[in-house]
Amino acid sequence: MSLFVVDKANTSLAWQEACRKLDVPGNPKRDALHTTVHIRNAVAEDPHVRAEFDQMRRERGYPLIETVANTIFPAELAAVSSTPEELVRRYRVMYPRLCRIDRGNATGTYFGRIVAYPGENGPVDQLTALINRIRRQAAGRGPMTAAYEMDIAHPDDPAASDLTDDDRDADAGTWSAPVHAAGKDNGLRGFPCLSHCSFQLDRNRVLHAVALYRSHYMVARAYGNYLGLGRLLAYLAKHAEVRPGTLMVIAGHAQIEGDIRALRPVLQDQARLAA
Repeated sequence: MSLFVVDKANTSLAWQEACRKLDVPGNPKRDALHTTVHIRNAVAEDPHVRAEFDQMRRERGYPLIETVANTIFPAELAAVSSTPEELVRRYRVMYPRLCRIDRGNATGTYFGRIVAYPGENGPVDQLTALINRIRRQAAGRGPMTAAYEMDIAHPDDPAASDLTDDDRDADAGTWSAPVHAAGKDNGLRGFPCLSHCSFQLDRNRVLHAVALYRSHYMVARAYGNYLGLGRLLAYLAKHAEVRPGTLMVIAGHAQIEGDIRALRPVLQDQARLAA
């Protein structure tokens, strides 16, 4: 299993290229370690790729891309919430029901962890705190570049209970060990600097993001995850009064799961796509 690096203009092209790098001769499991996908505008998509992939997902019983993206950032709810605080309040009210009605969300959602991280003294709202920090830093004369962390995983998280035997094998050796304590490690310098989502503010008031995944399923999750992260980045930038920049997604282990024959038509080169 070898690493690879992808750098593309939008989510559709980045996801396509990452899958192509996995679906090569000599890689029968279609997987790799330490993959890096860099997306210059993660909220942008190619509508043809999106439509073809969603159609394939419907035929194969996967949730739609929008459903996956909403687990990271609920775009429709955000659009009708006037402030980040209102978005947090409304999502927290909905959160228990979301976990009950969707088996896939039984242990929580990514956005749930962002707005209600399980701290020792109760739920921690990382979203509003991070927006406020970025805004304050951006308004100063010498803003910190890398002091904006957002935890998703929790050290006490149990192993997923809904994995198949094949999935468990694929996940072997990909555990994570978060060290940043949301709501506690608030110093602008020093330890720790490891997190699942890290944001960087450059000197031109542009906010960039790095997301770390221990494992990434390219069919079921990756496209929606890229899109959801891009929307989260754009939301943070908007409310912190800076500009959104690039997204980098690093996966400890990436894999194309399922029947590759169903996916290959979506991955075929098309003249209308620009690199």
